[in-house]
Amino acid sequence: MKKKTITSKLTLMLLACTIAASCTNEKQTFIEENVTFATAQTRLMLDSVGEPTGRNYPRTMNNKGKLVTTGMKDWTPGFFPGSLWYLYELTGDNFWKEHAQTWTHTLEPLQTFTGHHDLGFMMYCSYGNALRLSPQPEYKDIIIKSAESLSSRYDERVKSIKSWNYRRNWNDTVEWFYPVIVDNMMNLEMLFAATELSGNKKYYDIAVQHANSTIKNHIREDYGTYHVVNYDTISPTVLDQATCQGYCDESTWSRGQAWMMYGFTMMYRETKDPVYLDVAKNLTEYYLKNLPEDLVPLWDFHVGKEGYQAVGKSYAVEFPGETLRDASAAAIACSALFELGEHTNDQRYTDYAVKMLKSLASPAYRAELGTNVNFLLMHCVGSIPHRNEIDKPLVYADYYFLEALIRYKNLK
Repeated sequence: MKKKTITSKLTLMLLACTIAASCTNEKQTFIEENVTFATAQTRLMLDSVGEPTGRNYPRTMNNKGKLVTTGMKDWTPGFFPGSLWYLYELTGDNFWKEHAQTWTHTLEPLQTFTGHHDLGFMMYCSYGNALRLSPQPEYKDIIIKSAESLSSRYDERVKSIKSWNYRRNWNDTVEWFYPVIVDNMMNLEMLFAATELSGNKKYYDIAVQHANSTIKNHIREDYGTYHVVNYDTISPTVLDQATCQGYCDESTWSRGQAWMMYGFTMMYRETKDPVYLDVAKNLTEYYLKNLPEDLVPLWDFHVGKEGYQAVGKSYAVEFPGETLRDASAAAIACSALFELGEHTNDQRYTDYAVKMLKSLASPAYRAELGTNVNFLLMHCVGSIPHRNEIDKPLVYADYYFLEALIRYKNLK
């Protein structure tokens, strides 16, 4: 009897080892295939855009199927250099390192830019990855200076970093004097880095204050989120809670929810405050329960739902909600889920991340080589209210797809 028991245990151990080896091989094959595609596609992109000029950062595709590039003061120029750094991290090939350095260095003048809140996207996706993967003394100084510039948009009376300067809402009916948007949570990571690099706790404190204001004023009781909160210019009084890129003011824009998931997961990483982890989990649960079967969300979680009417007109008529997915929202959320799974030791989040990544890498969302003006992912949505970047590739979708691929590769 004892001999049979030992034999049974050995059989089970061998079976477990076989399954584990099979899963490992499947994972390696998946990563290698996606890296092979991403490097080939991005080489084509490099050939297409030529040498960096400060005005040719890839962003999207227009309605005629042509590449759209931007200048450095747009909010997106840091993503392409960041993607090049991620390809260097995935391959170890100095070809990608050299191109990443070249494209990153063109952004150096932005360290003093104060025109809007997106300096974290612009400088930390580029120089932050540069400092991590190929440290140079000047990178540290540039990140600290960039954090100082971002901090100039913080007002202690409002306790938030102003996202945009004065503007009217998308249909020109409401004035915003101190608008703060959920995207701003992503820029706080650079502030934490600046405190670590400089020893100046000011940046850390600003990030915490901003995050706390975001919890108070952007998150609804059900953990859906308002895209825009407009404050009084001299106090934390909320004047307006609205949307700019979502379906309606009371709806939840899916990419905004993804920014929030990612941002509060990062807040927990940097502070170890369990309040932020709890917020991240609740935001994530809201996101997950509203996903379709393939885990790539509609551009807004409330489009077409009873009781929610689009601001100004019915987008559901002009842009059928059931057909418009946002792969950029999925890529951001996917990367956040990998990190949240590690912080919580909850395999469910990791399993969702893997399934989401594989959905994005499927033919439904990943482009064929040489198509999609050489971006990696298809079917993203910029802003339907502004009729801009509808069902197009977006550079930040590719950036977070590659980041998610790295996080999958690094899973223990």
